[in-house]
Amino acid sequence: MDALHEGVFVGQLTSAGRDSWITLVANEHLKGLFGYPAGTPDTAVSPLAAARFDDATARASFLDRLSSEGAVSDYVLRLRRVDDSVTWMAITARAEVDQATGVVQVDALFRDASEHRRLDDRSRDLYQQLLQSDKMAALGQTISGVAHELNNPLATILSWAERLSEQTLDPTSKRGVDVILSEAERAARIVRNLLTFARKRPSTRALIDINTVVRETLALRPQEQSSAGVTIVTALAAHTPPIFADAHQVQQVLLNLLINAEQAMLGAHGRGSIVIRSWHDPARQIVGLEVTDDGPGLAPEIQSKIFDPFFTTKDVGKGTGLGLTVAYAIVQEHGGRIRVESSVGQGASFVVELPVRSIEPVTTGSAVSQPHPEPVRGARILLVEDEQALAQAVADSLSHAGHRVDHASDGQEALARVRHQTYDVVICDLRMPRVSGMMLYRAIAAATPALARRVIFVTGDVADTDAERFLAESGCRWLVKPFRTADLLRAVRETLG
Repeated sequence: MDALHEGVFVGQLTSAGRDSWITLVANEHLKGLFGYPAGTPDTAVSPLAAARFDDATARASFLDRLSSEGAVSDYVLRLRRVDDSVTWMAITARAEVDQATGVVQVDALFRDASEHRRLDDRSRDLYQQLLQSDKMAALGQTISGVAHELNNPLATILSWAERLSEQTLDPTSKRGVDVILSEAERAARIVRNLLTFARKRPSTRALIDINTVVRETLALRPQEQSSAGVTIVTALAAHTPPIFADAHQVQQVLLNLLINAEQAMLGAHGRGSIVIRSWHDPARQIVGLEVTDDGPGLAPEIQSKIFDPFFTTKDVGKGTGLGLTVAYAIVQEHGGRIRVESSVGQGASFVVELPVRSIEPVTTGSAVSQPHPEPVRGARILLVEDEQALAQAVADSLSHAGHRVDHASDGQEALARVRHQTYDVVICDLRMPRVSGMMLYRAIAAATPALARRVIFVTGDVADTDAERFLAESGCRWLVKPFRTADLLRAVRETLG
């Protein structure tokens, strides 16, 4: 038996209390698995005693099954070695009861299952990541389409609200316009979150320090934290290497995690503390960020849904269920991972891991902004937009800024106008019936290459891979709906400059 590479145990359970074990046989491999010194007497080895179990409930379940079924095969348990370290063991055992004496004899084989367990956990983790990616992919295109349909009316509302806010109004009207503008911007932010979830928002990446992002994020909310009774402790590792990331998006991830932690703690206890920790793992080439709270924790069934779109544990009207979904999308697009570790009643930890090595930046198709040229007036602009209300609002804003504007309701009409009129700038919707923005651009590039360099695209949906590739290859400036009038005018100035 000492030649076997599995732990062999033969013992007798002599009392119903399950703590009176007599060891008959314990081979050397079994002693090694549990960390007993070489030469330890067999009778001193008791692998099924209560002290060897990390969880008393697990021990009771194991012994109940062994007693009721008479045998178990590869039953995995978390057991303690003699130095109190924890390991995983796979047990194959059988039990026989002496009916006359009531003594139970157990013959068992023990095998180290730590590596197997690690691989199982890794496989489960990969499965959860794949499952989450499938959910994101399945909903991404639909949500992007919904965002596109919302963006056109929102862009119209924003444009007219901006124009009205510049007028001299009575106090009541002024207050109403301010509310319209504020609520329209709120709706626009929700739509931007939807587009971020679809992982198609523009991203500007640079080498950033994760600790600096943490400090700047905390500086945004000092008053809210102190007044709410929330204590924040930072444990930031020194000399973490820079990561290639969008600082604003990483800040958005951290803000979402902080807000969720605060709301969970305040809802459960009225107060709480948060620990923000950063670290560097050279072996895996990652920089990590962990946000831990002492709130109510998360049940396992909630953890499996926590990153799902529109899933929220908050009361109706108090959460959109997009915060963690957006965080997941941002981290995944940066080539990283985000996961949750939690137990009910013991708080929650959200762990973000981002790669240290540089990855290629997401091409936005928009050139790096140069210093703004002097305002230009009197430019001849062709506006190509199939949404009549939005076209009217944009045309009115451009005219108010001193430009001359012609409107084409689709690409086909725009082509006819370009053939008979010279334009300084073309502002074109990307998605239109009959002749799309991409088709119009290619026709302009073939006939008037100089004008093709002065096309500005506006779009409510860049989730289509072909559209993204086209915008990147064209080199044209482009704006995502809903946009502010100031952003459009700036794009016109830069294009003319």
